[in-house]
Amino acid sequence: MFISFFKLRLFCCLLAVLMVVVLVINVTQVEYLDRETVSATFIDSSGQSVLSQVVGTSRNPYCGYEHQTLSSQERVEEDSLLTALQWQMPDVGPVPFLQSSDPSSSYFVILNSAAFFKVGSQLEVLVHIQNFQRKPKKYGGDYLQARIHSPKLQAGAVGRVVDYQNGFYKVFFTLLWPGRVQVSVSLVHPSEGIRVLQHLQEEKPDRVYFKSLFRSGRISETTECNVCLPRNLPLCNFTDLYTGEPWFCFKPKKLPCSSRINHFKGGYLKGLLTAAESAFFQSGVNIKMPINSSGPDWVTVIPRTIKETNKLELYQGAGTFPSGYYYKDQWRPRNFKIRQFNDPDSITECLQRKVVYLFGDSTIRQWFEYLTTFVPDLVEFNLGSPRNVGPFLAVDQKHSILLKYRCHGPPIRFTTVFSSELRYVANELNGIVGGKNTVVAIAIWSHFSTFPLEVYIRRLRNIRRAVVQLLDRSPKTVVVIRTANAQELGPEVSLFNSDWYNFQLDTILRKMFSGVGVYLVDAWEMTLAHSLPHKLHPDAVIVKNQLDMFLSFVCPLET
Repeated sequence: MFISFFKLRLFCCLLAVLMVVVLVINVTQVEYLDRETVSATFIDSSGQSVLSQVVGTSRNPYCGYEHQTLSSQERVEEDSLLTALQWQMPDVGPVPFLQSSDPSSSYFVILNSAAFFKVGSQLEVLVHIQNFQRKPKKYGGDYLQARIHSPKLQAGAVGRVVDYQNGFYKVFFTLLWPGRVQVSVSLVHPSEGIRVLQHLQEEKPDRVYFKSLFRSGRISETTECNVCLPRNLPLCNFTDLYTGEPWFCFKPKKLPCSSRINHFKGGYLKGLLTAAESAFFQSGVNIKMPINSSGPDWVTVIPRTIKETNKLELYQGAGTFPSGYYYKDQWRPRNFKIRQFNDPDSITECLQRKVVYLFGDSTIRQWFEYLTTFVPDLVEFNLGSPRNVGPFLAVDQKHSILLKYRCHGPPIRFTTVFSSELRYVANELNGIVGGKNTVVAIAIWSHFSTFPLEVYIRRLRNIRRAVVQLLDRSPKTVVVIRTANAQELGPEVSLFNSDWYNFQLDTILRKMFSGVGVYLVDAWEMTLAHSLPHKLHPDAVIVKNQLDMFLSFVCPLET
């Protein structure tokens, strides 16, 4: 009996050891599958609707941009950029709506009025902002846009606004064509609205949220994703291994992180503003509303003599503002000779034997769509990609032209993008050999407007590093950057994609790529200077001028 008892104990011990071994193996496999999972405490298990609520209300997010390691040079650059973009806001406390900026009560006057001006002269305009009680405001911080234009000549150019922090603003224009030139000034957002936008940018970076579908066999789950997520739930860490670009999703309850199959825009958070704050964002009241003139709103400009014109051109360098202007609906850059590509054959001749890569958001996808529509020999090859998402490919076999478009990596507010197609621009650039027959164009801005500026700076830093490496190994590669552009704004769009947000992104992009050896298509000025209404996706005439500029960089005039 003792022997039987001993055998039973031995069997139980061996069974226990075997169970431990199996458990260790299983745990190891799970850890391998879920190696992307960020450690956190699982608190709630009531389902996806609760996750959405947590994202909207939690102010304890895990933000990858806060944990980046910067070199001393990168830190200095980032601090310099953030300092330069600090919007001067007075410390006045909460302001009632009636005491906020009223464009209908405000006015502007032309200061250096004269019988006539000469082309190249400076025009100064003083803007005086008043509130809805028709009383002068004593502080600044409003966001204004200004342009000069001559409708009959289809001419236009932007002005430079200076805030004197006392309710007065001065706008400086360069008069670039002869004739009757009219001044227009608009209040995009009152300073009280800018204060709200600042708060959203800093405190609610998750107000646009994203989702991913995870699937394994018959089991599927959808969870929310973002650059910043609350730390009170398990997270899948999809940070890019090469660029370090952070991206997180809530971990599915039943599936490993490795089972993610796609990415898509989840939606926009509601109820972001109080009733008092909403008053600062009213269409037809204080969003992109014109400010009228007190007195004449136009001047007469006469041509310069040939001698005066030659002398003036000596002072027009690379830092010239504005960078260009419209005349007869054609964009004329001030420091570059642009060509007009008015027929498909001229485009085909320029792009012959070239590979053209278009990377970025939907505003550069417009270039792909324009080219494949306008040039009949450039035939789009059906890759089975989702419409408006890509990737897309077009080929002209006869002239050896290859045109490619690919969207940038997250954050991106597109409909479903397969996980395998979520690629970062920097990584794509690292895979390009380059050379005299290689052209690269990049546009990346619109999908970063809801995030703190550090997120965008990091993305551009990675792209710039890859561009520099590409130009080092293949100096004859042509790299073109398309800037941001103004768009139509309403109460809701202002909270997510305001021109004020995009003005900041545009400023960062210009500073970070200055002196890198890339060409710039100034889409910002090209939309503000034109008479057409602002749109996220500008009308065809503006896109055509953008592509004339782009193609002029690829195939410049021989001098």
